[in-house]
Amino acid sequence: MAANTDIRLQNQVIYSVYVRNHTPEGTFRAVIPDLDRIKALGTDIIWFMPIHPIGVQGKKGSLGCPYANRDYRTVNPAYGTMEDFKALVDEIHARGMKCMIDVVYNHTSPDSTLYHEHPDFFYRNADGKPGNKMGDWSDVIDLDYRNKALWDYQIESLKFWAGIVDGFRCDVASFVPLEFWRAAREAVRAVNPAVIWLAETVHQSYGCHARRAGIYSMLDYDAYSAFDIEYDYDTREVFDKYLRGEIALSHYLDFLNYQEGAYPANYNKLRCLENHDQPRICAFVKDERALESYTAFLYFMKGTTLIYAGQEFENDHTPSLFEREPIDRAGHDISGLMRRLYEIKSREFGGADWYEAQADDAHDIAVCQRGGNGRRFVGVFSLKAESGDAAVPVPDGTYENLIDGREVKVEGGKLAIDGRPVIFRAE
Repeated sequence: MAANTDIRLQNQVIYSVYVRNHTPEGTFRAVIPDLDRIKALGTDIIWFMPIHPIGVQGKKGSLGCPYANRDYRTVNPAYGTMEDFKALVDEIHARGMKCMIDVVYNHTSPDSTLYHEHPDFFYRNADGKPGNKMGDWSDVIDLDYRNKALWDYQIESLKFWAGIVDGFRCDVASFVPLEFWRAAREAVRAVNPAVIWLAETVHQSYGCHARRAGIYSMLDYDAYSAFDIEYDYDTREVFDKYLRGEIALSHYLDFLNYQEGAYPANYNKLRCLENHDQPRICAFVKDERALESYTAFLYFMKGTTLIYAGQEFENDHTPSLFEREPIDRAGHDISGLMRRLYEIKSREFGGADWYEAQADDAHDIAVCQRGGNGRRFVGVFSLKAESGDAAVPVPDGTYENLIDGREVKVEGGKLAIDGRPVIFRAE
């Protein structure tokens, strides 16, 4: 974790917005009427997926992918003007939230302004033509960070945006040199010392594949010297295997426990059940009580919580990145649960604390603890919504479930549960 990272980020919530699909209009201005609802959900930071113009050459779908950036220093005209975006940011700030934007610094669209002006900034294939190292990203061409003039250009772009927004979500940050990110953080600090840096690190298997192919891929551990938050993709593949029923819950929880020893004491992972690159959690979890437990389990984790727009309505369809598919808001609304979990996370949990998780594999129950500053909390999450007795590491007695105010009893070291999630203070 960067030396000057605000530890309070561990207990904050990020809400992800894709402007194209957030409203039927798909514009900056159309997001503004929804800000009060997003705030009430329990949101500290709104992250906008790329807001820049999208390339036309090689585009995917009818509208193109927002990660095929055509111009780093302006906004997508389909969303509105720069003035419209600044007005949106002002409204976010007026509600006590922060604004984070996506920065895509590994690649651009083939017809980007940067390629037109500086073709020497780009990676070349063996045939001397621009391309990308991973091969399957057909709508983008990679940048070449061996050219230090590229560093200057990118840092100036970051300094420009740091005068408007509060943070950067750095797309596939692992493929951009760590030394660049360190230099960028230091330079941006002069413009806005409070900027939040979020790294999209890559899945463990993807990083290994890249390194075997001779492609640079930053290690998760090293990323903390430049970033405040990084994705939990070092464990995501294990979580996905659990969702598919391929491994026991304990196998996944063992990886969460491993993180406690593998990273700095105040490390911060971005915790999510879903995002724009992953299927909706409701594609796997159909039982509403089980979904409540998954959601509570997410908020109880040590780290910044990510909510992908539409998750609060139990959407099971992942909208296309390449077309217009406005969020379906007709599903079961769990905003009230999220709001209560946010209150617990932000008000009850301390700063640099510890985390531990154990599993009852027979019933798919996760028993988790986190503590610090003389306080300890226990969370019991029945991920298959089963009833039963869960062994908990607390003295016998009566405790208050902070989620709904119910009394819960521990007798003989066990807590009787009815499938609903439980969070209580143990000391």
